[in-house]
Parts: sequence; structure tokens; C-alpha cells
Amino acid sequence: MQDSPLSADAKAGRPLLSLSALTPDELEFVAGLAWEFGRDPGRFAGLLAGARVGLLFTAPSTRTRTSFWSAATTLGCHTIHFGPGDIQVSTGETWFDTGSVFATYLDAVVARTNGPQAELDEMATALPATVNALTKEEHPTQSIADLCALRDHFGADTRPRLAYLGVLNNTARSLAQLVSLRDGMRLDVYSPEGHGLSDAEVATLNEAAKREAVRQFDRVPQTPDPVDAVYTCRWQSMGSAPEGAGEGWEKAFRPFAVTRHTLRLFGGGSEAVFLHDLPASRDKEATSEVLDGDRSLVARQVFHKTSAAAAALMWALRGRDIG
Repeated sequence: MQDSPLSADAKAGRPLLSLSALTPDELEFVAGLAWEFGRDPGRFAGLLAGARVGLLFTAPSTRTRTSFWSAATTLGCHTIHFGPGDIQVSTGETWFDTGSVFATYLDAVVARTNGPQAELDEMATALPATVNALTKEEHPTQSIADLCALRDHFGADTRPRLAYLGVLNNTARSLAQLVSLRDGMRLDVYSPEGHGLSDAEVATLNEAAKREAVRQFDRVPQTPDPVDAVYTCRWQSMGSAPEGAGEGWEKAFRPFAVTRHTLRLFGGGSEAVFLHDLPASRDKEATSEVLDGDRSLVARQVFHKTSAAAAALMWALRGRDIG
């Protein structure tokens, strides 16, 4: 890899806020960059030497925060960390004004807020090189890590069929966007009624894909269409019950829990592989047998969090100027 200072143009940066903002070709570039980083991180060592990166995490994070620090360190960045009480939005400053201040001192900001996507959109207006490390609506770098894990298992040009079971959250929404951008992939979402994608979202995704890339169901049938991989997430994101869930909500979610039987049911004659973005509530949305089993890709998803973080930083600061 070329090891050179950032150019003035590169410092203007570009955002990575939503996979839906990328073209299919741009997604392939970023995802390919992530996979190559995962195969040989040393090849990229020092590529962003001297870049000043703010890591803004106002919501709990174990894997995402650590993986971005790890990726930034390998790439040669200088990092500064901000917690929920360290920036002035907590006292009423706008996200645009915060971004303007960051732009004076930093080359890029990685932000995890678990708040509205619009906040990061506003900050990116002032500091284009803003990377979404999780908002209430989307988690784009998680989906890039997921694709890397699937490529490890199925091969470089994998176009797997996926089933997502459980509550529709930011991870699932970004996964749906990824599938809609990659010809040959399909995502079937199985969620309790009222906890999935809206009809408008499904229509928008499929219109963008120019095919039926995403389908949605409110129950798990006895004979679902076969898939290659089953994905689930924790039902209680950030420790809270699903939005709009009433008393006794866990009973409605129980049929969507993933067991070895689920993997066989969806595997169409063999067991599908399993994905989970973590953290997990063991033996609720998925059994420990599945999480730790030989069909689980969870460890590779964790590994590729750093791959996805590195690709996001390189895209934000260098774009396609990587050679």
C-alpha cells in the first residue's frame, strides 16, 4: 500500500452514514477494501498516517468502539475519544455547530449515538468525513463486517440468501440496504407483527434494487423458503424492550428464537450458517448451542468489525485514492 500524507482534497472527506447513499459499485469497493484489510492488515499499515480522528461514542459500545480504535491505530491515525458528557450537544449546541468545531481540529469523526440519523447528517454537513458507527436507524459498518464474514465462509463473490428473525433494528435495516445493492442476494425478514420494516421501506428497497430483494413475513412458516444464513439480533437493544412492545412481549417473540432446529428448517436440507451482531442475550433470541456452534459465523463477524472500521476510515479520508 502507498504510504503518503493526506492531500488537501482528501481532507475534505466524504461521509459514510448509510449504505443506501452508496452506489452498488461504491459498496463493492468499500466491502472489498474491508475484506482485503482483514486478510492482511499489515498491507495497510500507516496508510492514513497523521490523520486526526475523533471517536465519539455517546452510547454503550464494546466491539464497535474498540474495533475503530484498533483500525485507526493500524492505519496510523491519531485518535481522541469523546463520551456522552464531553461535547456541548449535551448543553444545547447543535450538531452542525459541533461538526464545524470538529472540522477545525479533526480530519474525521466516527460517531455512535443511538440517536436520530438526522443528527449525523447535520454534523456531516460541516465535517464531511463523518462515519456512522450506529444510530437509532442504521449500522452500516456492521453490515460490511457481516459481508466479510460471509465471504470468508462462502467465497469471494458470495451472493447468499439470508433470513433475519426477530425485531427489526438498525443492524437489520442496514443489512436490507446491503442486500438491495447486491444483485443475487435476498433477505427474508421474519418479525412479529408491527416490529418489522414498514411497507414503504420494503417498497423503497425493492424499487432501488429493481427486483424483489427484500421480503417480509410476520410468522415463521413450517416450510420457509431455503436460505444460506440465518441472522438475528438481541431483542432488547441497549437493554430496552422493543419499541411499541406491550406487557408480555417476549411471548410474541419466542417463535422467532433461533435454535439448531431453526437452522435446519431454513437450511433446505442442510443447516444454514448463523450470524448475530452481539451482544447476545443467551438462550433468548438464540441458544448458546447456536451461538457457539460449528455453524456460527459470529467470531468472524467480530473479527471483521476492525476490517469494516478500517474500510470506513479509508473511504472517508481517501475515497478511491488507495493504491
